[in-house]
Amino acid sequence: MSSHRSNSPLRTAVVGTGGIARSSHLPALRTLAAEGETELVAAVDVADDAVRAFADEAGIAYAATDLDAMLADVRPDLVVLCTPPAVHREQSVAALKAGAWVWCEKPPCPSLADYDAVEAAEQGGEAGPYASIVFQHRFGSGARHVRRLLHDGAFGRPLVAHCQTTWYRDDAYYSAPWRGRWATEGGGPAMGHGIHQTDLLLDLMGPWTEVRGMAARLVHDVETEDVSTAQVRFAGGALGTVVNSVLSPDEVSRIRIDCERATIELTHLYGYRNADWRITPAPGVPEETVAAWRDFGADEPSSHLAQLRSLVADIKAGRRHATSGAGGRRTLEFITAMYKSAFTDTPVHAGEIGPGDPYYTALHGGAPGWAPADSRTEQDHA
Repeated sequence: MSSHRSNSPLRTAVVGTGGIARSSHLPALRTLAAEGETELVAAVDVADDAVRAFADEAGIAYAATDLDAMLADVRPDLVVLCTPPAVHREQSVAALKAGAWVWCEKPPCPSLADYDAVEAAEQGGEAGPYASIVFQHRFGSGARHVRRLLHDGAFGRPLVAHCQTTWYRDDAYYSAPWRGRWATEGGGPAMGHGIHQTDLLLDLMGPWTEVRGMAARLVHDVETEDVSTAQVRFAGGALGTVVNSVLSPDEVSRIRIDCERATIELTHLYGYRNADWRITPAPGVPEETVAAWRDFGADEPSSHLAQLRSLVADIKAGRRHATSGAGGRRTLEFITAMYKSAFTDTPVHAGEIGPGDPYYTALHGGAPGWAPADSRTEQDHA
């Protein structure tokens, strides 16, 4: 069980000191430190010069290149993982075993098997510690407002949903050797780029039951796909489409949900404010009802800060965070199912991918034309 006192700052360690740690996590942690909620106590990176520069910038006394040594020396309450997905399992398990809570950058893990291994390492009991994923799009005020109205039935039944993450990445982007590879990037745009919109769609729409996917490698010389599409059936009966691309010069992130009484649309790129949401009523909805729907309240943009506030409150209350356990797994399961459907040309149902399924341990599933040559050899000898 976590040993921190609820009125004391969470002693926080940052692991991985690259771009996302500097641009998103450090500002959020500094804001909460100023409010007495967190305290930056350690930084870890495989590159000694990088971790020392980060520690100096952030005013962190402890800088190291060895995660296990830091966990033993510092005993942090919270470990923030800003490292590549291939090491998320190993690092999350190490932090949990040391008694720390984990907040891990997306993509969560390269496979459901890895995700389940992390969850199995949560030994602290009902009060934690738990591992959670950075899915910050759930935590803006716009999503909170729309989620509440949807779940309360204000809009009537959701009927049709569209989710698109259509971005543009050039050859220079893929010149980094770890990009476009299953083992190091975790997947193509379905996993690495569109995961935030997919996660928000599932958070708003509820459980999915069936997915039919297609994927292609149209432009880039990579292992993964560079575009994918999916049709999805939700447990409530609604149908949806999901499109992920890195081939789209006019970049946009969009979610649209058509319900019995209204259409809800969110259009943005990398983060949203209240003004990025639009609610269009069906004919006959009273004006005062529409006015209430459109009153989003105070504007809290979707951001690492918005999620970190929620996470810290959950840790101090000893409760599981929304993107932890099953709340984080469902998004990875959906993306895994989309890949399986695309690569096997068959529909995939929720819950069907488990131990023994090749897609449980690798998103490419050993599929000819998609899996790296070395993994196909392993599949052949399995």
